[in-house]
Order: sequence, then C-alpha cells, then structure tokens
Amino acid sequence: MKKLKLVIEGMHCASCASNIERSLKKVEGVDSVSVSLMLKKAIVEAKDSVSEEDLKKAIARAGYKLAKIE
Repeated sequence: MKKLKLVIEGMHCASCASNIERSLKKVEGVDSVSVSLMLKKAIVEAKDSVSEEDLKKAIARAGYKLAKIE
C-alpha cells in the first residue's frame, strides 16, 4: 500500500475536484482519493501495483494535468 500526494494543474472549482476524484477512483487498485481544491492536490491511497502513469492518465482523462508527485 502506498500513499501519494499529486499536485494537479487546472482546477478552479469544486466540480473540477469532484471530476478528478471520480476519475482517480476508477483506476484499479486505488483504495481512497481525497482532492483538495484549495491545495490543488489529491491524496491517493493505492496498492503498490498502481503506477504513477495510471494516475496521470486518469487525471488527463478528466481534463487536467498532473504537475508532480510529492
């Protein structure tokens, strides 16, 4: 199990955060997601098998950009 902090570009409202959260939850192996509009970050708890590329693609599908992983 790993916990990742994802910095996301392009969020500007609660709907943006909700869209990103929904997209990340669809990734197989993701257990929990919490997106903060104020911090422009998502906290993701996922199995070790989930790759950073999978998360990046999920964010891109929602129409946003993964700036970095902390």
